[in-house]
This record gives sequence, structure tokens and C-alpha cells, in this order.
Amino acid sequence: MARLQFLGGSHTVTGSKFLVDTGKTRFLVDCGMFQGSKELRLRNWAELPVKPSSLDTIFITHAHVDHIGMLPAFVRDGFQGSIWGTPETLELSEIILADAAHLQEEDARFANKQGFTKHKPALPLYTLEDAQQCVPHFRPLPYNKPLELSDGSRVQFHDAGHVLGSSIVEAQLANSKGGFTSVVFSGDLGRYHALIDTDPYAMERTDYLLVESTYGNRMHPIEDAPHELADVINDTARRGGSVVVPAFALGRTQVLLYTLRDLKARGIIPDLPVYVDSPMAISVTELYCRHIEDLSLEAREVYRATGKCPIYCPNLHFIHTPQESKELNNLHFPCIIISASGMATGGRVLHHLKYRLPDPRNTILFVGFQANGTRGQLLKSGVKEIKIHGEQVPVRAQIHAIESFSRHADAQEILCWLHGFKAPPKKTYVIHGEPEASAALAEDIRKLGWKASVPEYLDVIELK
Repeated sequence: MARLQFLGGSHTVTGSKFLVDTGKTRFLVDCGMFQGSKELRLRNWAELPVKPSSLDTIFITHAHVDHIGMLPAFVRDGFQGSIWGTPETLELSEIILADAAHLQEEDARFANKQGFTKHKPALPLYTLEDAQQCVPHFRPLPYNKPLELSDGSRVQFHDAGHVLGSSIVEAQLANSKGGFTSVVFSGDLGRYHALIDTDPYAMERTDYLLVESTYGNRMHPIEDAPHELADVINDTARRGGSVVVPAFALGRTQVLLYTLRDLKARGIIPDLPVYVDSPMAISVTELYCRHIEDLSLEAREVYRATGKCPIYCPNLHFIHTPQESKELNNLHFPCIIISASGMATGGRVLHHLKYRLPDPRNTILFVGFQANGTRGQLLKSGVKEIKIHGEQVPVRAQIHAIESFSRHADAQEILCWLHGFKAPPKKTYVIHGEPEASAALAEDIRKLGWKASVPEYLDVIELK
């Protein structure tokens, strides 16, 4: 009998890892890094919950760090199998893992230089070399093409509509009776009718379902996100300040640039310089522009009408080097700075926050989910000072959030996706959400007449 174990993504939106053991093959769906509170982050440094060398295969739903960020550690510590993802996801993963390793090395180096670490010396979780060792294990699998495993089980990807290349994973597990037990892993579900991404694939049947719940207890505000963005930019520019946007390099940055292009084209905002200060976001943006055929109908129509990538906006500047990044702090005129990380947990955006938070003319704009315990969540909650690089930085800048730029389906959109199933699964497990969000979505699912629960970290269930 096959077993499923929850090695992450339970009672938290990060660290997604789900172990499937059929008795004849063992594979992992996602291999994500924990982010947020210190308690969660320490799990990344603890002994791995499964011996990497015992795994035959890893399937990844998409290239966000909370879904792929531990791959270098697993490969370094003995994983020798194949890592499967869509071609776009693997291209993105190579970029993102290299950048994640580089940021960890830089953060460790900076911590040692400034002396604000308790560890002597501070070390990265893994190195750039570790990240590069993942690439030979990558194997591309296009959407809707079943892959047969050694025991006769089959796995295929379907479009999740979350970011470029994102997937729902459908596993048909061979059982002792000559049939199959099906398990569907939603990955991160996207929204319907999004600006640059496609709608999530409509699943119809499965025996067991794991569904994300990032926004499981709320709906995205009914707001005109582009015009709200325009209001923030115009108000900040009138004060003589700058807008700093901590944005995920994959997905959110590209949606922002697409929106800024449209707002400038219609004359709704001034042609302020836009600086993308994240080597990873730059590489991801260039990759999006090489895959326009995978974008939404609207984005493809913009490309056909203009002959230009719809994600590039006027007066756009890519910041590549640390020196160029530092020079942005010498700018004293209104501008827009988009920099990773999206939850302000690390990276170059910390330097911009440290410099611009004390000035009331500036605005810090959040456009994505902020996990509990992250700097982003603390700033949104209204703290008067925030610790950055060992220093308490006063918060005088305006703090603003636009929730509807999120690329996660909200509670209503998740339920809409669930209504596509022609029969209820035997059991639905609600994952990848904060405790309140997961509990709320599980209750809503039970109201459909389905069996649903929220698994605990390290829980094991039998797939009968």
C-alpha cells in the first residue's frame, strides 16, 4: 500500500515537500525551503526528514524557492535520481537556485563582515556550486504527457496558471490489484483571467487531493489594482519620494512591469524611471519574453500589435552589479525600485529598505503574500521600527499593500477549481497555508460534502 508523508507545507505556506512511497519507488513532490519564523527557518538546517539517497525521483510544481529551495541540499547530501519539471520550470529553476545560493553566500559574507551573527563564522545553507550540481539531474516533461515510473506508476503535469511553467501534479500509483490509485497535488493555483498567465487546468477526478490554501480564508479585494498602483505612484511622486516594491523575482515582477507599461502608455502615471534590482528577476523577465506563446491571450495580443515584449515598460533599467545597486541610494528624485525578496527576508531589497524606510516621502509597496514572521508581514502590521542587518531601522515611510496582484487563487477561486471535479476525492488534504487559512478552507470543503483535513508536519497517511 502506498504511503504519503507531509515533510513541509503543513500549517505553513513554505517548505513544501510531499513524500510518496509505493513500496517499489519513492518520490518527492516539491523540495521547498522553509521561510518566515525562526522556528521554521531552523528546519532548513536540521537533519533532512528523508534520506536523499533513498529517493528515486523528485517532481517540482514550479520554481519558487518555497517549492524548490532545498534541491541543492538534497543533491549535495546524496540524491542521485532525476528532477522532473516542465521545460520552463527547469529553465527558471536553474536561474533561481543559482541566485538563492548567491544571496545566501552574500548574506553570510555580510554577516561575518558586520559581526551581527551569533555563528562564528556564518555559513550559507548551500553554495553556488551546490546549486549548479542540481542541473545535471533536471529532466523536462511537457504538460499532459504521462511519465511511467519503474513500478508502472504514471505521473504527468497540468498547467496550474500560477507562474510560467507552473504545474498541477497528477500521480497514478500502480497498486497490487493491477489498477491505479490517483493523487493530485495542486501546487500553487493561479487566478482566473489573469494579466499574463493562463487559467489553471480543470481536473475532473482523483482518489486523493492535496490542495493549497495560501488565501484559503479570504478573497482578494475587489479593487482596480492597476489604478490603485497608479494612485500610490502618483501620490509618492508628488511628495518627491520613491516607491520601493519588494517583489518576487518570478511572476510578481513581470506582472508589475506589464502593468507599468500599460499605465505609462495610457498616460495615467508619469514616465518615472523603473529600476529592477535583482539579477534573478532580470533573467526571469528575459525568459518570459522568450516564451510569449505561453502567456495569456491579452499579453500575446499586445505583442502582436507592438512587436515588443509586453513585459518591458518605457524607462526601464536593469541593475546588475552590487555597485549599481548601491548607487540607487544616491538617487534623490522620484523613481520606482523593484527588488527581491518579495517578503523582505533577504537580498538587495534590504539595503533599499534600510535607506528609504526612515524618509516619510517614500512608499514601501507590498504586492504579494507575506508569511508570518517575515519583515514584510511585520511592516504591514504597522511596526514602528524593523531590524535589518543587526540594526533597528525607524519606519517613517508610507506602507501600502495591493493584495489583488497576487498570483494565488483566493478561497472562492480555489472552490471554483474544486467544483470542476465530477466526484469528490476519497480525502482532501489542505496544505500550503497558515493555520487559520488552511482550517477555514478545510471547513468550506467539508460544506461541499467532501472529507477534508489539515495534516500535521511529518504526518503519514496510507493511500488505500
